[in-house]
Amino acid sequence: MGKNKPVSEWDEIESKLRDALTVSRYRHTMGVTYTSCALAMAHGADLRKARLAGLLHDCAKCIPNSEKIDICKKKNLPVTQFELEHPVLLHAKLGVYIAQKQYGVSDEEILSAIRWHTTGKPEMTTLEKIVFISDYIEPNRDKQPRLGEIRAEAFRDLDECMYMILRDTIDYLSENPKSMDTTTLSACDYYTELHNRRKNGLHGGEPGGAV
Repeated sequence: MGKNKPVSEWDEIESKLRDALTVSRYRHTMGVTYTSCALAMAHGADLRKARLAGLLHDCAKCIPNSEKIDICKKKNLPVTQFELEHPVLLHAKLGVYIAQKQYGVSDEEILSAIRWHTTGKPEMTTLEKIVFISDYIEPNRDKQPRLGEIRAEAFRDLDECMYMILRDTIDYLSENPKSMDTTTLSACDYYTELHNRRKNGLHGGEPGGAV
């Protein structure tokens, strides 16, 4: 009888995540991982980094909100007043810490993709955009508007897809402005300007560049 197959790095991570997440959150995580890998292949990004960032993007999600705040304070992780009022947002920031300490991740690009997968930010890297978009379009999602259109765009143009998602997000959050994070607003402004520059045939690269 042959020996048991060695446990891979991915098996170990997935096993730990099963213990740390609810069933629905783990299902979402695997959907994001699958989508991140697909987008990485479509856009020439590092497949291993996309897979690891997708797996760990929500590694802190299921920690109770009060505990999220306590851990951030104990570990001297900066917490804004807005985050104190909306502690669910802390899972991205805390996820970076847990990815480092519990999963041994040191790659700054992966950690940054985890950090910004919820709010987005201006001038995101390809990997950051891939994880942000994957979190929005993964196969288990079904309630966001125009998902089919956004999913198709994700495989054509990451920047345009960012614009579409952020515009829809801002429109949704505008119904309750107090729940709107300023970083998301900044991200939306950035990708809206980029969208408009392209639409108007302007050149010069990123928003703010010379025409």
